Amino acid sequence: MTESPRPPVPAQPTDFASLPLSPATLATLARLGYQSMTPIQAASLPPALLGRDLIAQAQTGSGKTAAFALALLTQLNPRHFGVQSLVLCPTRELADQVTTEIRRLASAEDNLKVVTLCGGVPLRGQLATLEHGAHVVVGTPGRVMDHLERGSLRLDALRTLVLDEADRMLDMGFFDDIATVVRQCPPQRQTLLFSATYPDGIAQLAARILRDPLTVTAAPVQQGGRIEERWYEVTEAQRLHTVGRLLAHFRPASSIAFCNTKAQCADLVAVLRAQGIDALALHGDLDQRERDQVLVRFANRSCPVLVATDVAARGLDVANLAAVINVDTTADAEVHIHRIGRTGRAGEDGLALNLASLDEMGRVGRIEQLQGKEVRWYPLDELTPTGSGPLLAPMVTLHLQGGRKEKIRPGDVLGALTADLGYTREQVGKINVNEWSTYVAVDRAIAEQAASRLNHTKVKGKSVKVRVLTDLA
Repeated sequence: MTESPRPPVPAQPTDFASLPLSPATLATLARLGYQSMTPIQAASLPPALLGRDLIAQAQTGSGKTAAFALALLTQLNPRHFGVQSLVLCPTRELADQVTTEIRRLASAEDNLKVVTLCGGVPLRGQLATLEHGAHVVVGTPGRVMDHLERGSLRLDALRTLVLDEADRMLDMGFFDDIATVVRQCPPQRQTLLFSATYPDGIAQLAARILRDPLTVTAAPVQQGGRIEERWYEVTEAQRLHTVGRLLAHFRPASSIAFCNTKAQCADLVAVLRAQGIDALALHGDLDQRERDQVLVRFANRSCPVLVATDVAARGLDVANLAAVINVDTTADAEVHIHRIGRTGRAGEDGLALNLASLDEMGRVGRIEQLQGKEVRWYPLDELTPTGSGPLLAPMVTLHLQGGRKEKIRPGDVLGALTADLGYTREQVGKINVNEWSTYVAVDRAIAEQAASRLNHTKVKGKSVKVRVLTDLA
């Protein structure tokens, strides 16, 4: 029988030095800028480090990844080259973020290998990687189950199992897949379940896979930001065109426009591009390469507007998001809260712009009830263009064939653009190096020229093929 969620726990010590962590780990935390524990870290780390099974309530952005990462890293034996920790995530994007964070926190360990196993990428590369062994596997349930069935992944040495965003995995229909994976885990393991909410399915799942779990929850981190929320009544004929008017009026540097369906996403992107606004769609019909490119371009300021469904955006955490636009009013009031909570983080002010037709007023009422206040309506007439010209991204993304497999590092690309080709550091933005590809954001004014010149120079002593990423159909 699992414990029911309790009120926020009393204040605990927030200094990482109060935990039984190694000096090397404490030094790594200090170097990475971890000054003190967030509420969920303070609540979950002491029992997790003692080996307790946990059910932890934690929102995206609360520091939950570091909480379970530190717990599983403490249990690892780097000298044993077998999978000792498995983290299951609902999406590849979240799995990639978790992998990156675990690698950062484990940077003091020279020989610790973290592998990501997700769908949408060829099995061949994953099979080759697993042949050489791994300490930690981070993946989505379906692909992890696939490797277990093939025998390419063994969990007999597993010490820690983590379910990250368990409620999202259940929403996406992964209950049976999770159960199948758990059956191949040793019974004498530690299980850490992190979930933003506690639907009935979580209690059912926890009862099956956890042993005498401790349930911890903590008050949300106070970000210090403020979300200004505005509502506009529209007809169906006005809805998509009004999104363009909102963008032309408020001109947010980055925004996510949420639609309820994939078809609505595609229609909105077409309307915005016709209005001269840079926009990309994120939905289930994209293959993994296209999805990766969309996310890279949005994160590196090469695209100011991402149009997405809720399912496609799950696990996606975007820093410094200026605005959220709810193109359709969601039937689930809690989903509305999650949507608008993506802006106004880390002390920044945020903007939530919402469109609703007369047919959606019942949904608006449920949102008012959950928020405990009436929404504020604004006239469409206030939406007049500001600034000059269409809303275009300041940066453009260049795609280089070659990534970590070719030993390419961000510094190699930066050096080729600045030291070799003479561009300034300010003209180069974020650089993402993946397994087989590298993406670099450059100032829009130099994009075509920089791509052409890179094609005729060398990166890390090798010629590379470079192209400018254009809008995906």
